[in-house]
Amino acid sequence: MWDWSYALEVLPELLRAFLVTITATLTGFAAAACIGMGFAILGRFRLAPVRLANRGIVEFIRSTPLLVQLFFLYYSLPMLTPVSLSAFATGVIGLGLHYGAYLSEVYRSGIDAVPRGQWEAAKALNLSRTRTWVSVVLPQAVPPIIPVMGNYLIVILKETPTLSAITLVEVLLTAKNTASVTYRVFEPYTIAGVLFLALSLAMAFGIAQIEKRLKRRFTA
Repeated sequence: MWDWSYALEVLPELLRAFLVTITATLTGFAAAACIGMGFAILGRFRLAPVRLANRGIVEFIRSTPLLVQLFFLYYSLPMLTPVSLSAFATGVIGLGLHYGAYLSEVYRSGIDAVPRGQWEAAKALNLSRTRTWVSVVLPQAVPPIIPVMGNYLIVILKETPTLSAITLVEVLLTAKNTASVTYRVFEPYTIAGVLFLALSLAMAFGIAQIEKRLKRRFTA
């Protein structure tokens, strides 16, 4: 059933598409990390209307499917505004917004774990609010949550095939297109699955190593 000559023939094209998958994963995760941080900080804003609006946006994003959000950004947004984005840019923004809403809760847990005395010490030293966040709070809040953020990186990798719905040619769509032409589904889908598995395992191993180092750091 397995044809090695055919598998080697389609492998280069699948690898090129997998590079798109990796790029979308990393940029989407970077966007999610930045957006999630913004949501987390706004969630602690002094003005109640800002906090409530932020909470409403986060809950709306968390309560709607990623696919619906992607369709809106790619198909509906250009009809409502002059903004028209490429499939890749739309995918990155969609992943960033969707998982940024989830990461905001992860950031919140890390920020809440910072001892109250640290905030009071920064206030006693007359540090500005920006300096307090950058120099005191975030350096203590972020390291403990890095393993959880790493898990979301793997989740984003597994969600990248969803971007094929907005015509982004990633590895799974490439495998599907290849199979539709040659009518051989075993090799391209198997290779795509192995590529996802290999990268997921590599990411999981890297996250585990980071977690071990963080445990040694905080228990030393």
